[in-house]
Amino acid sequence: MLLRQIQHFQKVVQENSFTKAAALCHISQSGISQSIKALEDEIGVKLLLRKNRSFELTEAGEHFYKKSLVIHADLLQLCRETARIAQKDTEHLALGVLSTYSGDAFNRAIASFSEKYPSVDISVVSGNHEVLYDGLRLDRIDLALNDQRRAFSDEYENLVLMDTICYVEMAAHHPLAKLDTVNIDALKNTPCILVATPEQQEEEQKYYRDIIGFNGDFLFADTLQAARVMVVSNRGMMPVEGTGHDSFFGATLKRIPLIRNDRHILRKYCAFWKKDNSGFFVEEFAKILKSMF
Repeated sequence: MLLRQIQHFQKVVQENSFTKAAALCHISQSGISQSIKALEDEIGVKLLLRKNRSFELTEAGEHFYKKSLVIHADLLQLCRETARIAQKDTEHLALGVLSTYSGDAFNRAIASFSEKYPSVDISVVSGNHEVLYDGLRLDRIDLALNDQRRAFSDEYENLVLMDTICYVEMAAHHPLAKLDTVNIDALKNTPCILVATPEQQEEEQKYYRDIIGFNGDFLFADTLQAARVMVVSNRGMMPVEGTGHDSFFGATLKRIPLIRNDRHILRKYCAFWKKDNSGFFVEEFAKILKSMF
C-alpha cells in the first residue's frame, strides 16, 4: 500500500496535475488525493501545499520526491534480480538493428518491452544487412530490424514495418544542401560515406552502387557517429533511412530526400525472425516494434 501511495505521489509531481495523474494511474481524482493524504499521514509531514486547483512541493516534499525515485529504482532492480533467481534460467532476447538506421522506433520498442517484461535480458547487435542476416541464420539473433534486399523467405517471419524514402545527409554549407530534394545523378562527384567494417565494405559498396545507384567514390566509417563527423567535415554525403528529422548535429548538417527520375527512392524496413525460433517474447517484441512505426 505504501509503495502505491508513493507511486501516486510521484505521478502527481511529474504531471503537475491531480487529474492527469489519476487518469494515468487508473483511479479517480478523489482516490489519488486520498492516497497522497494517507501517505502524508503515514510519514507525518506535509508533502504538498494545495492552492485551489494547483499545488506546490514543500521542502520536505521535494526531498521525499527525489529520494523516492532512487528507492523506487532500487526496488525495481531488486524485483528483477529476485525474479531471475527464481527463474534460474534467465530469459534472453537477442536483437539486431541496421547500423545505418537512424530512427528512434527501435529504442522506444526496447524501452516499452523492458518496462513490460523487466526480467528478460536484452542484447543488441548492429551491423549491415549481411551481418544481421547471418546472425538470424546462425541463431545468434532472435529478431532483426533490417532492410529488405532479398525476396521474402518461407523460413522467416517477414513483418513489414514501413516503406520509407531515402535521405542523404551532408554538411549544411555544401552547395547541394540548399536543395529541397537531390537527384542521385547530381551526387556523382560527391563521395558516398557508408558505415561498414573492412569485412563489410565490398558488399555494402556493391549494394549502394548497383541497387541504389551511387556512381561516385566510396568512403567508409566504423560507426554512424564517425560517419557523421566525416559528413560534417564535408568529406562526402551519407545515405540514411528511418526518419526525415534532422539529426543531432543540428545546424551543421542537412538531411535531404533522395530522388531518381523525379521520384523518391524507397526502402522497405522489416522485422525478421526464423519461424523455428519464434516464441512469446520474440513475437511480443515484434508487436511492440510494429506499434512504434
